Amino acid sequence: MKINTVALVGFGAIGCVYAKNLNKNLRENFAVIAGGSRGERIKAAGAVVNGEKVMPKIVDPNNTDFKADLVIFTVKNYQLQQALTDVKNIITENTVFLTVLNGVTARDEIKAFYPDNTVLYGIGMGIDAVRNGGEISCKCEGTIQFGEAENKVLSPAVKAVKEVFDLCGVGNEVFDDMIRTIWNKFMINVSTNQLSAITGAGYGDFLKIPQLNKAMHGVMTEVITLANKKGINISEDDAFAYEEKLAGFAPKGQTSMLQDVLAERKTEVDYFSGVVIRMGKEEGVPTPWNDRLYLLIK
Repeated sequence: MKINTVALVGFGAIGCVYAKNLNKNLRENFAVIAGGSRGERIKAAGAVVNGEKVMPKIVDPNNTDFKADLVIFTVKNYQLQQALTDVKNIITENTVFLTVLNGVTARDEIKAFYPDNTVLYGIGMGIDAVRNGGEISCKCEGTIQFGEAENKVLSPAVKAVKEVFDLCGVGNEVFDDMIRTIWNKFMINVSTNQLSAITGAGYGDFLKIPQLNKAMHGVMTEVITLANKKGINISEDDAFAYEEKLAGFAPKGQTSMLQDVLAERKTEVDYFSGVVIRMGKEEGVPTPWNDRLYLLIK
């Protein structure tokens, strides 16, 4: 199996960083799927990532000429259903889907929409892209962690995606247990993303303000308890491991949800606290931290 053509849906801050490397190496074999006035804006202006102009090919959702071997979703969770409809004309029965959306529900949502295609699990880790108008600054491009649910032996699809990422200089890792990996990232998003959205805290504040650090661990503990109830092996060790990584982030760096709040955009709270609360009720796990975060962010 070989991936020759790649499509990306979602030309936000994170999507632009991935598009930079994919476009540079794949050229005409890479496209951003966007229609209407949005597609025209991207076609006319592109984006600037760390001073580098990015002008990818734009394919309208109604176009049937471009066919993608791999489709990467970098939209927000609440945009996913529309994105799934937008790609229906550019896929084949062999197209592989990869989500790098936050949360723990996107992969299953894609699989329900396209049950006959291969849908890989994926998350973006360590990327700190910030958009200011048409310019994106990014100190660390991070890595895409992806794969099937289990990857002790790599499937043909995983090997093919890794090959194209390596070719294009997109940082990537394949983990044995992607369910655990995704829930570990979910624990991080539910805590720091949401607390920063309410407090305006930068990454460094979670280390230097004791009360904020305590709140972060309180929220993480609820996600850990819920995951364990569902048979997913994350623990306090993972919470402390993330705290060590925080020291390497830009102290004033902003989480994606804080950026959404400051820009008065819709947040993904329904896919963070909302999901924790719903699953907590299903599993009999109390979620008082998330109950309050949900109300405050809403």
